[in-house]
Amino acid sequence: MAARLKIPGGIVAELAAEFAGTMILILFGVGVVAQVAGAGIGDHDSIAWAWGLGVVLGVYVAGRVSGAHLNPAVTVALAVFKGFEWRKVLPYSLAQFLGAFVAALIVRWNYTEVLHAADPGLTIKTQGVFSTLPGNGTLPVGEWGAFRDQIIGTAILLFLILAVTDALGTPPQANLAPFIIGLIVVGIGMAWGTNAGYAINPARDFGPRLASFLTGYGGAFRDQTGYLYFWIPIVAPIIGGVLGAGLYQGLVGRFLPGLGAGGPEEPGRLPEQPTRDNVEARNG
Repeated sequence: MAARLKIPGGIVAELAAEFAGTMILILFGVGVVAQVAGAGIGDHDSIAWAWGLGVVLGVYVAGRVSGAHLNPAVTVALAVFKGFEWRKVLPYSLAQFLGAFVAALIVRWNYTEVLHAADPGLTIKTQGVFSTLPGNGTLPVGEWGAFRDQIIGTAILLFLILAVTDALGTPPQANLAPFIIGLIVVGIGMAWGTNAGYAINPARDFGPRLASFLTGYGGAFRDQTGYLYFWIPIVAPIIGGVLGAGLYQGLVGRFLPGLGAGGPEEPGRLPEQPTRDNVEARNG
């Protein structure tokens, strides 16, 4: 195992980075949905691209300090399969939820006039700005169809994240891993956004859902049928993330050749995260 590069501030710095990175992600993701739903500017493709760019920028913000999980499903999957410390799972997840919550409050505040003009009663019509719904609130998809969809979508996400960031495989060079991960999210949005709005991230859904509930969306925890839906985008992505990471390890990861005595880089961190060994190597 390569030696750790000590991060000033320790766990506090890591949590601050997870908060900041997730906040950036949600500012772009929820912001673009508010623009499309509230003002009619943009469409599904602009939503998919802005979410992907939010991921890219969030990972660049937090990557060197925390590994930029930005998603409890990622954090849990890395703990199960990649040696991430279990004692950090809950603090990381809370920091991610809080970052998403604060970002959603900012979007809600900034788009107050637009949202009230488009939907004076703050109803299901614009609830999807902040949280996901089965069938995006209009299509004939039930709660269990959405549950299935979130398992599949998050499994794809984690399978590909592990593929992209596995130091034993062929990870992107020149610090491009965040960009490729952003493209993964764009692809999931374009191919898997119909049944449940591709939350694929418990923090992304619950943080903004709570923010919308506290700012006037009384039905935020329920779907268009009145079902108490909020738990599905929390539980299903966790299951899907572990499933996807497990499939990657079973189908690909365990067959990759090792790096020799040094082993892979620090668990739970993206390849561009410096360790003392590779920093010294780069500096000669």
